[in-house]
Amino acid sequence: MVTKKITITNPTGLHARPASELVALAKTFESKISLSNGKKTVNAMSAIHILTLGAKAGTEIEVIVEGADETAALEAITTFLEQLKD
Repeated sequence: MVTKKITITNPTGLHARPASELVALAKTFESKISLSNGKKTVNAMSAIHILTLGAKAGTEIEVIVEGADETAALEAITTFLEQLKD
């Protein structure tokens, strides 16, 4: 298992469109991918679950990845979240 904390910098946060794009990216990996805001942990394979995190600009998110391709998945997901722009 590998983890990394990142801060959402997108001014509009992690809303529906990027959540859907994140799900599509997560589904390209075999590993189990989860996101946590410290209070709640959700499966990154569900846009609805991601939206329940309420990740606004400035929210710290922990990406948690476990599986065969965990290192590549962690890098791809964190890069996506760090570069998120509207």
